[in-house]
Amino acid sequence: MKSSITCLSILILLTTSNASNQTENLSVYETLQQYDFPVGILPQGATSYELNKNTGKFTVYFQGTCIFGIKSYDLKYKSTIKGFISKGKLSKLKGISVKVELIWLKIVEVTRHGDDLEFSVGIASAEFSIDNFLEIPQCGCGFDCNGLKEACNRGKMQCSMMLNSIGLALACCV
Repeated sequence: MKSSITCLSILILLTTSNASNQTENLSVYETLQQYDFPVGILPQGATSYELNKNTGKFTVYFQGTCIFGIKSYDLKYKSTIKGFISKGKLSKLKGISVKVELIWLKIVEVTRHGDDLEFSVGIASAEFSIDNFLEIPQCGCGFDCNGLKEACNRGKMQCSMMLNSIGLALACCV
């Protein structure tokens, strides 16, 4: 009887450790989807992340700062982003800003409401359709990197993609 309990305990331990390893092997983008967020809420290039599933505390790491535009806004992601995640909610965010007019405001919370994402800067918020975040944006050109290259090819502007010293892709047009 004692040996069967020991075997059962070992089997349970192995099963839970395998399940835990499988979730640890998920990319940060796959993990976002598990919490009901689209992959495009983070830019391409996350090098690693940490997540405490008990508290929801997370940290995402990038090679450097990433800036890109979405519609009439510029978004800035620092090299380290922190916050808490739960189903449909990112809170106490640090490291993400949005440029409104000439001022950079810190995004402190993102909440999913059906097919919309509400971005809060504390004093105000704005909603966007999740359709805007189904693809992963790239630093420098966001969701329209192909449009930028096509414009270059048509001769409307001269552009080149380059890597700066921190690995941030920039689109330089003259």
